[in-house]
Amino acid sequence: MPQSRSGGARKGTAAEEPGPMSIGAVLNLLRDEFPEVTISKIRFLESEGLVEPQRTPSGYRKFSAADVERLSRVLRLQRDHYLPLRVIREQLDALDRGEEIRLPGPTRPADPLDGIPAPAVAPDAGIPDGSGISESLTAGRVGRTELMAAAEVDEEQLAEWETYGLIAPARDGGYDAETVTIARIVADLGRYGLEPRHLRMVKAAAEREAGLIEQLVAPLRRHRNPQTRAHAETTARELATLAVRLHAALVRSALRARLH
Repeated sequence: MPQSRSGGARKGTAAEEPGPMSIGAVLNLLRDEFPEVTISKIRFLESEGLVEPQRTPSGYRKFSAADVERLSRVLRLQRDHYLPLRVIREQLDALDRGEEIRLPGPTRPADPLDGIPAPAVAPDAGIPDGSGISESLTAGRVGRTELMAAAEVDEEQLAEWETYGLIAPARDGGYDAETVTIARIVADLGRYGLEPRHLRMVKAAAEREAGLIEQLVAPLRRHRNPQTRAHAETTARELATLAVRLHAALVRSALRARLH
């Protein structure tokens, strides 16, 4: 459907703001329409290249009216259409070129964590043709035998992973594509000498991060505005993406300190 809503922040728009604005002033403008927005959210959108404010010689951000308009559009596309940032960036680039864009009707994302960078392993990578595993993954589940074949491990190894809580079946006894990915990574780490007991801390850290994200989005999920409640899923995806990036950066930094 054609884009039906244009414009930026509503009450107290950027056009009424004289001159460049600080990030705090931008936050105040946006919160009228987007009460869940935070300074961290604005910084995240900047880090993703969706807005590029000017910087003062001392490094402070200065936003123009056009920047606020752009941020409003991004937030609206997320809230009303649940578009991933990659698609939003393409939409903005098209608008910058003067092209007309068409937006899908509002839909809910299939997975609250959709969009988190995944390991560079395709769901069916390394699976022999005709094994049936790829087709089962497409359907959403694989069985225990298929999981062992995908990870190239035996029953004893899989049972050990389950003992340490690294792998767990769903209620129907099957394993989803994410679990298959985890199994492959655990198997690969094992070939370097990392045993399941070594990975318990990784599992515990992931659960703590997930719990922290859940706490952060809980106020949004309890909000009276249904659009704000729905926006909790987008926020969870973005927080998870940042957590993954932070973890990777911390590991690289720690290794650099130890290896140099």
